[in-house]
Amino acid sequence: MINRIPWNFDSLFQPPKTHPAPGFDEPGVRSLYFDGPAWKSKPTRVFAWLGLPERAKHEKVPAMVLVHGGGGTAFVHWVRLWNQRGYAAIAMDTCGCTAGGEHANRPRHDQGGPAGWGGFDQIDDPVADQWPFHAVADVILANSLLRSLPEVDADRVGITGISWGGYLTCLTAAVDARFKFAAPVYGCGFLGEDSGWLDTFAEMGPKKSKRWLNLWDPSHFLPHISMPMLWVNGTNDTHYRLGSYQKSYRLPGTFRTLCIRVNMPHGHTEGENPEEIRAFADQVLLGKTPLTQVGPTVRDQSTVRIAFTGQAQVQKAEFNFTRDRGPWPERQWESVLVPIEPRATILSASIPTGAAACFFNLIDSGNLLVSSEHLEL
Repeated sequence: MINRIPWNFDSLFQPPKTHPAPGFDEPGVRSLYFDGPAWKSKPTRVFAWLGLPERAKHEKVPAMVLVHGGGGTAFVHWVRLWNQRGYAAIAMDTCGCTAGGEHANRPRHDQGGPAGWGGFDQIDDPVADQWPFHAVADVILANSLLRSLPEVDADRVGITGISWGGYLTCLTAAVDARFKFAAPVYGCGFLGEDSGWLDTFAEMGPKKSKRWLNLWDPSHFLPHISMPMLWVNGTNDTHYRLGSYQKSYRLPGTFRTLCIRVNMPHGHTEGENPEEIRAFADQVLLGKTPLTQVGPTVRDQSTVRIAFTGQAQVQKAEFNFTRDRGPWPERQWESVLVPIEPRATILSASIPTGAAACFFNLIDSGNLLVSSEHLEL
């Protein structure tokens, strides 16, 4: 399916030409435009912030590509966050805009590509003029630019994205295997089955919605991913819902870690700051202490259990369950602490009366949280 999309990888995997971005000045980082793919036969430029950590003066450093979410743009503070963590980082706008403005109202520039989000209203345009095509291309080009820098170790580059940026992370990781890991936050596939866009698809009608889903739903891309993945979401996310999320994270045949927080808010601030993303990057790119790894959730009559392994001591265990069986965003969750022995490798809990779904969260000595898959009862 994804082979039908006419990305020119020979071109995208080359560092794009860059240009100054006058009027965008921030200490310690660089603003720039880079050349994007043509849109409606006209050249485009993509705005970005790029930053290097202090240690890049003395050694090659790992790096991160940062993909913003709906209503956002390239965020300089996100680049600085990763610079402080010791990583080079680039954040690019994927909607033909520049930094500044307000949420969902960012200033466009005269050489910007198609506007987001989703590109639902562009589905009758040529594929190469639609927003997902351009947004993925822009992310790939940002990777090509970042990894071309002499200060960056091209063999240690990861990607993370938030909301629509998590959606783009799922697509991009499938077609750009140069990344060493991917961490989509919220974003997933199966958007036509259960997501925050069901009304949009209904308004599009069956023909157009089927075309969009056949072209751009991450479910077609995720089986092609070859890198480790960290999946970050909340139990009640309105846009990317837990059932579709589970179907999505099961598709890649690669190493994965889940981080599912009860009632995690949906937002850029909440999506950029989880320390689990930093820890997963350190794990994959720097060989540091891995996050706890959790096995399948197994039901045994009136109990459920998981096995887990890890180098960091698990200090707290939560058993999360819901008795509701309605839409995922509307379910109420309850959490109880589960006693855990210092050297335990198995955790179990009794199934509460009327429970409809459940999962475990394990928190280690660094306050890093990992999750089991949820089990529907």
